[in-house]
Amino acid sequence: MGDGGAGWLFSWSDQDDGASISAIHAALDAGMNWIDTAAVTASAIGRSRGQGARRPREQAVRLHKWRARLGRESPDRQIAQGRFGRRECEASLRPIKSRCDRSYQIHWPEPDEDVEEGWATLARLKEEGKVRWIGVSNFNLDQLKRAWAIAPITSLQPPYSLIRREVEADVLPYCAEHNIGVIAYSPMGSGMLTGTMTRERIANLPEDDWRRRSPQFQEPLVSAIEDRR
Repeated sequence: MGDGGAGWLFSWSDQDDGASISAIHAALDAGMNWIDTAAVTASAIGRSRGQGARRPREQAVRLHKWRARLGRESPDRQIAQGRFGRRECEASLRPIKSRCDRSYQIHWPEPDEDVEEGWATLARLKEEGKVRWIGVSNFNLDQLKRAWAIAPITSLQPPYSLIRREVEADVLPYCAEHNIGVIAYSPMGSGMLTGTMTRERIANLPEDDWRRRSPQFQEPLVSAIEDRR
């Protein structure tokens, strides 16, 4: 379950935490045991686990991606820097307050020169018992190889769908060779492949919805998708 299903607070326009928490409860009741989250959604995950004791939350696996908060301290998306990863990991432990298997990932390999530092930090967090598994997201083949030279990678989370197939060339074969699990994100193209996305709907997306500016939601792809319906 990725960030509340359709996506939460960050870059998807206004969201309702109450609806998101209800979605988590429904997912757990239906037997889902995996919650994909990041720093901006951790508090809602924590609140959802504090409600409705009948739900088996201790069986849920939480996949957390570290992403440095943009701002004065991190103006250039210093996401891979180890100090941000450690700080966010330790802070994200607090709202959960229960036994929960955790997989921790570097969300973006930015800046590229900090990949080794960030991955070494994750390896240490695993050794310290603060996370059970460690993985990466959005890494290319070169970055995977550099990380693997430091410590084994449990999982890779890449964009992968019928309209985003770049990883098939070399990334997926490398993962298969090294027994790295692949957890695709946006398998429905962030809504483009749902059969409900039209030019009119795209034009009426909220101004702060990132899809308004994404090449994936521009021509010629929009017409190509509509022509195949």
